[in-house]
Amino acid sequence: MLNGYTPAERFLPYLSWKQVAELPDKENTVIVLPAGAIEQHGPHLPCVVDSMIAAAVVGKALALLPSEVAAYSIPPLTYGKSDEHLHFPGTLTLNGTIFHDTVLEIGESLYRSGFRKLLIVNAHGGQPQPIEMAARELRLRHGDYVIISRHAWSVEHDDSFMDEWERRTAMHASHNETAVMRALTPELVNMELAPNSPVPNIACPTLGNGKPPMAWCARDFGPTGVIGDARGATEEQGEALLGDLTRNWAKAIEEFYRLQWPARSDATWARGQFTGDVLN
Repeated sequence: MLNGYTPAERFLPYLSWKQVAELPDKENTVIVLPAGAIEQHGPHLPCVVDSMIAAAVVGKALALLPSEVAAYSIPPLTYGKSDEHLHFPGTLTLNGTIFHDTVLEIGESLYRSGFRKLLIVNAHGGQPQPIEMAARELRLRHGDYVIISRHAWSVEHDDSFMDEWERRTAMHASHNETAVMRALTPELVNMELAPNSPVPNIACPTLGNGKPPMAWCARDFGPTGVIGDARGATEEQGEALLGDLTRNWAKAIEEFYRLQWPARSDATWARGQFTGDVLN
């Protein structure tokens, strides 16, 4: 079924248009959009990693919510802006404009349906910028629309089982993603092929803090497509990470549901006219 990890009763597309129209308190109902990608994740992981992790974290978090918290998932964005991985077969990428516009149009569609709270949970590190640009544009268009965009890994989680260098520098298909995929779909993970492709000690530590500050593509870090060390990842570590992520995303969704953000509905808001109230 299309809902995947999301409970059927929390999956908005399973409602008819009439049921959506009749939902109570749509202004505070949280709609969650998981955003992922289809892109190479090394020789040991499938290309679906980011989309699967985004969908799993969101779905499992929604399953933890108390019934009085109104929140629904919509289908994940499975195609993302993945051009930094286009040298590897299996990567399917949209350009930045198309991806930005897709997020924008989904947001507009939800607004037309009466929803005023959108949470975007993104699991692909190559696309936060177009998502955030779309979120800001939606806010400028609609003074009563509240959009939050965060990375799936941005909530608190315990990754102390990794060494310090891996925690600071690993970026792609490395220890944490491999562990979570071993917990979610062990049949799709081949640990015999899991490589160690450590990030080199970049010569701009002030700018990069261990991560490369320059524009890069995955091939810059070697032939495997992995950026980090995937070898020590275990299913037990993945289960623990999933537990931390889903509990804290459930907490975040409930906080967003209860959030009361001042609506700006005056006619000058959408036109961006200066009214002087910024000085008050």
